[in-house]
Amino acid sequence: MSWGGATTWVRRLRHAASTPVGRQIASLLFVVAVLASGVLIAQYQKKPPDFGGVYTFPTPTHPEPRDSWVRALDVVMLAAGLGLGAWLILKRRTRNGVMLLSIGTIAYFGFYRKGCICPIGAIQNVTASLVDPRYMISFGVIAFFFLPLVATLLFGRIFCGGLCALGAVQDLVLIKPVKVPEKLDRALRWLPYVYLGLAILFAGWGLHVSLGGWQVNVGRRFVICEWDPFISLFRISGAFHMLVIGGAFIVGGMFVGRPYCRWLCPYGGILAILSRVAWKNVQITPNKEVDCGLCADACPFGAIQTLRADRATCIACARCYETCPFEVERRGGPSAEIQLAKVIRPTVIQP
Repeated sequence: MSWGGATTWVRRLRHAASTPVGRQIASLLFVVAVLASGVLIAQYQKKPPDFGGVYTFPTPTHPEPRDSWVRALDVVMLAAGLGLGAWLILKRRTRNGVMLLSIGTIAYFGFYRKGCICPIGAIQNVTASLVDPRYMISFGVIAFFFLPLVATLLFGRIFCGGLCALGAVQDLVLIKPVKVPEKLDRALRWLPYVYLGLAILFAGWGLHVSLGGWQVNVGRRFVICEWDPFISLFRISGAFHMLVIGGAFIVGGMFVGRPYCRWLCPYGGILAILSRVAWKNVQITPNKEVDCGLCADACPFGAIQTLRADRATCIACARCYETCPFEVERRGGPSAEIQLAKVIRPTVIQP
């Protein structure tokens, strides 16, 4: 291939990568590469030297870091990420910035910290500490539980937008979203509250039922952590059935926008309630609305109601900014009038 031909191919690749679909594919390849690299590193083990049968190698473990500065770093990273997310989503209004924040979240809170600690699982720790005074809860868990709640009261669900590793994985693998029927979507959105109630019940008291000769006695358990579909992927290890469930969510998330976040996440249910009374929230076009409907077509989460971002269900992903004519014009694209002329057709009055 000549130098001119190679240059042409590079230009084509750069142009493809700059499109929304290209960015989604690049993000998916990043996630796949990280997952695959962990498996390959685990498999590539050189044979250890022979020490004469006397020495035995210790079994490696991955305990939670006990140094206070590590826990403090996690809290600082979360607080800084929430501030950065609010600025990117509400001030800069940039989808690319949210995607970069999501990648950083997956890298640090996901693979490096192996999914711990997590505000979603902290629901159980807080419940156990309130029910049982003997259960001690660390400052880091308290901070991780309450910081996203405070941020949501101020700026809406910015934690969901780019700071939750579970949501970020689903968001980055979404390539070809399909619309979920509105009635089905509304019905499934009650499941997080059912899950939240069960998680609080099991974390605080367990389940003890006796009806005649039929008895169920289940002790206190952290069911959210036990059934976290992504923790095994972040740790590249775990029970086979959890790896299958996590893989199913990843594959399903390629076509259905954030299925776990929308229909199962108990912490998301709490944030949805608080987001209704948030001080500020996502507005698709703060200065003027033309009701062109482009934002509703772009949202894969069913969060655009009557051509406005619904305060409860909007997860602040910033996708609607990419299609809003005024946002495209602000970023140096064609004028809003030219874009709208291609979408809004004048009504032809027949004589």
